[in-house]
Amino acid sequence: MKTLSGLGGRAPRLKVFIQNRPPLPAYQGPGYRAMVPGEIGAIARDTGNHWRKVFNVYAKLAFALAPGPFDRWQDFRDQQLLQDASSFALLFSPPDLADNSLKLVLGKGYANELGLLAEQGGPLAWDAPGFAHSADKRLILCPYFDYRQLSDLKIGYLLSWLRPLWAEDDRT
Repeated sequence: MKTLSGLGGRAPRLKVFIQNRPPLPAYQGPGYRAMVPGEIGAIARDTGNHWRKVFNVYAKLAFALAPGPFDRWQDFRDQQLLQDASSFALLFSPPDLADNSLKLVLGKGYANELGLLAEQGGPLAWDAPGFAHSADKRLILCPYFDYRQLSDLKIGYLLSWLRPLWAEDDRT
């Protein structure tokens, strides 16, 4: 099993792979750890709009899969997303295709760099503009977590792939 580098819960069920990291010293080194309450807000405050969008889109998606005790995705984001008990991770290291967890790779450019596209001999086959998947690897390529690239409508499309896999995991 490859060493993870990123942020998230101790046993994530959905791992999101992103090419970049928050541009702050605390996020540049190797290692994996849970976030603490208020950390997402601090990153957004200290780095600007880009990371606020990334965390907001992730929160909307995660909340739609597993809202827990929360009524609003904003509360889920601030009180659970990527924290110790979270079922979610944001990873800065490449995906381990042997890992059976659900995996999202953000952006065609990153998937291309990793050699994951079918035309490169990788496992991902295109489904729709911006989306590719490999059912046997439980791997999905989706647009980057930004409102312009992954709108609420596209989040709905992504959820149509993720929900059955998430429910399958619940049964096992």
